[in-house]
Amino acid sequence: MVQLNLLPQAGTTKHALPAQLAIVVPAFNEIDNVPLLIAAVTAALPNVAWEIMFVDDNSPDGTAARVRELAMENPRVRVVQRYGRRGLASACIEGVMATAAPYVAIMDADLQHDERLLGQMFDRLRGGDIDLVVGSRYVEGGSFGDWTRGRTAASKLATRMAATLTRTPISDPMSGFFMMTRAAFERSLPRLSSVGFKILLDIAASAPAPLRVAEVPYTFRTRQHGESKLDSLVLWEYFQLILDKAFGRVIPVRFMSFAMVGGLGLLVHFFVLSILFIGVGTSFSAAQTVATIVAISNNFFLNNLLTYRDQRLRGPALLRGWVSFYLVCATGAVANIGIADWLFDHQTFWVFSAIAGVLVSVVWNYAMSSIFTWRKR
Repeated sequence: MVQLNLLPQAGTTKHALPAQLAIVVPAFNEIDNVPLLIAAVTAALPNVAWEIMFVDDNSPDGTAARVRELAMENPRVRVVQRYGRRGLASACIEGVMATAAPYVAIMDADLQHDERLLGQMFDRLRGGDIDLVVGSRYVEGGSFGDWTRGRTAASKLATRMAATLTRTPISDPMSGFFMMTRAAFERSLPRLSSVGFKILLDIAASAPAPLRVAEVPYTFRTRQHGESKLDSLVLWEYFQLILDKAFGRVIPVRFMSFAMVGGLGLLVHFFVLSILFIGVGTSFSAAQTVATIVAISNNFFLNNLLTYRDQRLRGPALLRGWVSFYLVCATGAVANIGIADWLFDHQTFWVFSAIAGVLVSVVWNYAMSSIFTWRKR
């Protein structure tokens, strides 16, 4: 009978030990940075049992495949490849939940965070008197590096807004570089929203009691390879996170976004109607028809861009989505008129009747478009 030797081979015991620290790295199109980051972390943590968990959102450049190649050479390298979903915050959450390490760090794959601080952060956290160590650009010794003045000002404004939610004294709640105990993370987990890209703010605002925090200064580096994932819509995602932490227990943030887009669509409708009917002299029926089509199209494309950014339709799916959204909204308009007429006929004040009809229409449109237009893939 052949006996299997399940004990670690000579020279591999250190790597075979259970990881005490897991470094979770959300990644998208970072194939060139992956080996550089692994090498940098290896040099920074010579005496720590660590593992690095890349959470890749199915990068078209083959990031996940590259990580697997490196994992065959280094057992401390792991990968979670996600398909059909996107988002930095949710990637961080899934990465933390996929490791058994009692301490977890979050950092970017683009080498802009200073991995040399990981050892200092780990030693500070193991003291047992704090829950979270944050790499801060605001404390003495930290800086934004080569950031433009406008980007720095926007970050500082967002930081001041975040301070009202966290109940935790953090100078840089917008930081994407931090380390914490698993126990503290799991206390925040039930209330995490997974919205946007600022997971630290989400964790601090979701904690049932203020976290015990220490901060270390670092300078934000310049990206070496690849392109930044931050676009002009990150402020919208940040606004969504603020709404979710403030009202998310009562109203889903996606519904709030859908309703706001609908409100803007109403303004678009009346704008187009006024131009065609009053300005051009088109018949009311024709002007109303065109205004309705324009408003529904406006709502569809804005919802696709903002409300359902993580499920954005592209290519042929965009046209199919527009058709299904139009059919959903047409049905909602019928429901709107029917409810409003019924309430008015039963002696309800006309304003309340109209509002009720609009609310029914909005809820219908949101529910049905979530099922038929932006259904989970």
